[in-house]
Amino acid sequence: MLGKWVGMLILVSVVLVPMAHGVTPSECKIEKNNLVNNCRPVIFGSNPSAGCCQNVRDVHIECVCPYVSPKVASVIRGIGVPRVVKLIEGCGRPVPRNYKCGSITTPP
Repeated sequence: MLGKWVGMLILVSVVLVPMAHGVTPSECKIEKNNLVNNCRPVIFGSNPSAGCCQNVRDVHIECVCPYVSPKVASVIRGIGVPRVVKLIEGCGRPVPRNYKCGSITTPP
């Protein structure tokens, strides 16, 4: 279970470009589940797949920031926020600097 959440949150915690508001709870659930399923291998050292990168580019930030708790943020910091930022940017999604999402802030 932890792997499922960590996989989603590692990538999503720094996918921090504010998006349009008005996403329904059911849309958020679908986006979150797709991200978890497609990006899980990344936490085990794999490069993001095309499907993972597509989810990273499409996800609405308001769907994921609420899940970035202090506990999840500590796991992300253990892996390395700069590494995660690099992966996100490699998928084609810009990551703003000094952006707060839940309990984590991107590097300056």
